Amino acid sequence: MKTRLAVALLLGAAPAVAQTYQPSPENLQSRLWFQDAKLGLFIHWGISSQLEDGEWVMNNRNIRAADYERNAPLWNPVKFDARAWALTAKNSGMKYITLITKHHDGFALWDSKVSDFDVVDRTPYGKDIVKQLAEACREQGIKLFLYHSQLDWRHPDYFPRGGTGRESGRPESGDFNRYLDYMDAQLTELLTNYGPIGGIWFDGMWDKPDADWRLARTYALIHRLQPAALLGSNHHKLPFPGEDFQMFEKDLPGANSAGFNTTEISGLPLETAETMNDSWGYRITDRAWKTPRKLIRELVEAAGRNANFLLNVGPMPNGEFPPEAMTILAEMGKWAGVYGESVYGTRGGPIAPRPWGVSTAKADRVYLHLLDWPDRLLAIGALPRGVVKAYRLDDGAPVTIKALSNGLALSLPARTGDPIDEVIVLELEIHQ
Repeated sequence: MKTRLAVALLLGAAPAVAQTYQPSPENLQSRLWFQDAKLGLFIHWGISSQLEDGEWVMNNRNIRAADYERNAPLWNPVKFDARAWALTAKNSGMKYITLITKHHDGFALWDSKVSDFDVVDRTPYGKDIVKQLAEACREQGIKLFLYHSQLDWRHPDYFPRGGTGRESGRPESGDFNRYLDYMDAQLTELLTNYGPIGGIWFDGMWDKPDADWRLARTYALIHRLQPAALLGSNHHKLPFPGEDFQMFEKDLPGANSAGFNTTEISGLPLETAETMNDSWGYRITDRAWKTPRKLIRELVEAAGRNANFLLNVGPMPNGEFPPEAMTILAEMGKWAGVYGESVYGTRGGPIAPRPWGVSTAKADRVYLHLLDWPDRLLAIGALPRGVVKAYRLDDGAPVTIKALSNGLALSLPARTGDPIDEVIVLELEIHQ
């Protein structure tokens, strides 16, 4: 992921993509599954965690590649437990995990055959992280997506240099096409050795916005090797041909508070990626943990805008999730256990986001998510069908409805306390 220092890199023109993309039937089915899933766990981890200063530490501290490599023999995450990670995700209401396989530092979390800069060859831990997590996810019924950086601060053929990683001490020469061959070879390993993969989550193209990234070739490779896999890229523009979903970094769809997202929304499945504190990778000094309340509300806001919510955790160097993250995930799971039906399998509802909250819908039900509405009366617009029953989701308390000339008025039952999300269920007439 990018820091705000990289925003200027996003202003260049998008590279041309000369291809005609027709998604396979398996891919279209995966898109429906993805839209139903609604909640995923992002995991930023690697040898950068050893320095406990975020995944951008190599760039931010101007560490030369040869010196950065010294981290690998020091990294021995003996408390990494793939089954515990997958089970934690499942118990937290997550339907998929997106794992960093290679970040911008070039270090691979699998046993790559085209590079020895990986967890098996360079660390005392010596075991394939991707393999273990792929197996654990299958056991728990969790889909595994793989983040892969197109940017590489270490590889000598990543040349001409982009806007970041310029102090890594590489010679000022190289063959970018040869680097792209290397990237495609690593992607081939990931897509052929670890079973069905939910999708590929690209990042880093913004580093060289005017370069020829050979997207058509790489995208065709991915779709050929795993036709059901979804492909997305964090380039902060409308999706290019060959991409299957659109993501927004630290922003809801259509917003640009982070300063580098496009405000244009495509017709593809959508996803919002967010951190639990201010960092993606583990940073020992980052104590700006968001409350479970804030993050659950952002999940709801995303669902009301027809988007998934991909919540990030940066594991500690030893392989454990920080205790603050575990607390947040436990609260997410408790909320999902009660209110999950109001987000899972839904789409954005018939009532557009309002200052009071959002709506979601599926089949014959509309869910009103009241995030900021202290009054017990709520006027809403007209619905596509009549309402046969209305009640509060958590306790079934009935809601009185009165027809208005331009919609409906809801009289809400009294409530004590301040719920994170007061969900009202409207059951509609069954469509004949």
